[in-house]
Amino acid sequence: MEAVTDLPFRTVCEELGAALTFTEFLSAEALTRGATKAIGRMWPSLGGRRFAVQIFGREPDALARAAGMAVDVGAAIVDINMGCPAKKVTAGACGSALMREPALAAELVSTVRRAVPAAIPVTVKHRAGWDDSSLNAAEFARALVDAGAAMITVHGRTRAQGFSGSARMEPIAAVRAALPREIPVVGNGDVKDVAAYQRMKRETACDAVMIGRGAMGNPWLFRTLAALEQGQPDPGPPPLAERAAVWRRHAALVVEHSPEKMRLHELRKTLAWYSRGLFAGSTLRQRASTVGEPSALLELGEAFFADLQATATAGAGDAALATTPADPVAKSVARNSRRDGRKIEAEEPCAPAS
Repeated sequence: MEAVTDLPFRTVCEELGAALTFTEFLSAEALTRGATKAIGRMWPSLGGRRFAVQIFGREPDALARAAGMAVDVGAAIVDINMGCPAKKVTAGACGSALMREPALAAELVSTVRRAVPAAIPVTVKHRAGWDDSSLNAAEFARALVDAGAAMITVHGRTRAQGFSGSARMEPIAAVRAALPREIPVVGNGDVKDVAAYQRMKRETACDAVMIGRGAMGNPWLFRTLAALEQGQPDPGPPPLAERAAVWRRHAALVVEHSPEKMRLHELRKTLAWYSRGLFAGSTLRQRASTVGEPSALLELGEAFFADLQATATAGAGDAALATTPADPVAKSVARNSRRDGRKIEAEEPCAPAS
């Protein structure tokens, strides 16, 4: 996910049980012309852990060269994004727009397959289709596998849906049914808890599940799912002290690895993620938006968690520090109120796991 699956976030997810993480999706054209921003996002995982580089584009030569660059930095998998619904991507006939050009999509896979060593799998992520009138996921996936794709990830929405509505299980199940058993099929979309994970596996028969937005601020989901798959007890939600420790770890990784001009934004993001659902989290997020120095943001986060820990130690307990998530109507009112300029906030409660 662009601006989400950077090295700090991937590292936290890996340390909490994610089996494999993917870089932010990267423009093949930008990589091959040496764009500093794109190249800087092709970060290998720390500690020699396996990782995938995800690239996008529609020019076979550019994709092939970008794939070679991914292999050079140590990628264990080269993944081609044919699922992004963003207008800035589909306007260039890339991402999910390729679902309307299956012949070209297959050519791209074939070209990249020839460009990288045989030991490096070439995989593809795509959607259910362009819109409800063209739900071609199964046929599309078959063509990609025939061209050399070693794994297919399917997001259960169409491009027209974007991230609205709900992900459908049927297109993922159709892809699984259409492909040889030796080709792994990964389900994706709306997996934010154990129940959604189990439903995805049960209704689609997919081999693994890719989790994106559901892990933002909740990387412990990977630990829970890993325990589930191994037949072990659910470790449960993190206590306050662990939540603070993981925020601290994420923030330290941001300071160490994020570009200086992005550091302030990324630190604010960590505070927003890890304070979600906690008492006074809304106040923290509002204060963080006014702070202009990374060191001051770190101090703000330390003070926030210290205050909560002091309250818990005094007898309230961790559970008393959680807020009740707002219902969907309250969230909608809050979002529209913010668009109108009034500061009203409703509290709210990537990477594959198998």
